[in-house]
This record gives sequence, structure tokens and C-alpha cells, in this order.
Amino acid sequence: MSDAGPAAAQDVQRDDQKTERDRRTGRLRPVLLVLVLAAAAASLLLWSPVDALGGGHGPWRLPIALAVYTLGTLAFVPKPALNAAAGLLLGTAVGLPLAVAGTTLGAAAAFWLGRTLGRDALRPLLRARAAAAVDRRLTEQGFRSVLLLRLVPGVPFQPANYACALSGVRPAPYLAATALGVLPGTAASVVAGASASSPTSPAFLLSTGAVVLMTAVSGVSLLRARRAAAAG
Repeated sequence: MSDAGPAAAQDVQRDDQKTERDRRTGRLRPVLLVLVLAAAAASLLLWSPVDALGGGHGPWRLPIALAVYTLGTLAFVPKPALNAAAGLLLGTAVGLPLAVAGTTLGAAAAFWLGRTLGRDALRPLLRARAAAAVDRRLTEQGFRSVLLLRLVPGVPFQPANYACALSGVRPAPYLAATALGVLPGTAASVVAGASASSPTSPAFLLSTGAVVLMTAVSGVSLLRARRAAAAG
């Protein structure tokens, strides 16, 4: 009986030490996430996504292009510009499926990083009513909610990846909805790039018109959101 007290005290001490280590690790994970994203963005000083897309040959062409999309997503390279370059360099038949696959792979990488390094530490910030409502909708209606995020103009692609990672949405519906939801915008950008050499062709005019329309709708949506936030 005399050993029970010291043993119990040691167990409590070990638990406290483990809890403190977990807290420190939890605080360091978001910092590591920021460092990873900063390193991806800084890497653009050393390489060009457009040059890399056109530089692959033979069996290496596909994996290089997918790697470009993945790293480009983490580096916050504008997706329409990357898609247009894929169309210009690879054509519609190759560029479109590759762009959709690469975009989905990049979204998967961002989702994994956000969930692994940021979710536990940043979820307490979701206690605000609006953030909690978005979190609940993504968790309960994962596929439908992510699909809307991808389809509605004005929703930035990269921030949406991390918003989903912080929510309770499951990976499978997240990836399926992403692949389907990015298809219209990706197709418009890829076709515009592929037909850029024929600026009077119907394909170029229609795809360019679609890109301009989506950009305008995005701008109006962002302006309305800012005005609503200012009014609130």
C-alpha cells in the first residue's frame, strides 16, 4: 500500500508531461504547415510551372505534369493560368484529363496537409456561428457542399481546400466532388489555351467568353461578400 501513492504520483506526472508534449506539438503543426506552403511558393523562384509542363517527354511527361499541378496548388499558382498552359502545350485531348487529374491530386495534397498539420490546432477557431454552420454543412453534406464550392464562381480554389480539411468532410466525397466540380471551369481554360493560336475560332471565342464570364461573376461575388461583411 505504501508504494501506491508514489506510483500514482508518477503516473500523473507522466500524463501531465505527455499532455504538455501534445500541446507543444499541436502548436507547432500549424507553423509547420505555413512553412511548407511558404517553401512551395518560394520554390517558384527556381522553376516555372509552364516550362515544366512543356518540358516532360516520353513516359515522364504525365508524372511531371501531375507533380507540377500538385506543387502548383500548394504554391497557390492560379489554376486558370495553369489550365490554359496545359491546353496550349498539350492540347485539349491530353490537357483536359490531365488538368482535372492534376487539380484533384493537388487538392488531395492540400487536404492531407491541412488535416494533418492544422486541423486539431485550428478547429477551436471554428466556434463562431458562421464558421460552425459551414463546418456542419461540410460534415453532414460532404459531397454536395464541396461540389457547390467548386462550381460556384468566387470561391477561391486553394483556400477552399484548407477549409474542407478543417471540417469533418470525408476524403472520398471531397475528392469525388472536386474532380466533378472543377470540370466546367477547367475545360473552359484548357480549350481557351489549346485554341489560342486561332483567336477567331468558335472554340476560342466560346471558351474565352466562358472564362471572362466566370471571372466577372467571381469579381461580383467577392464585391458583394465584402460589402456584406462591411455592413455586418
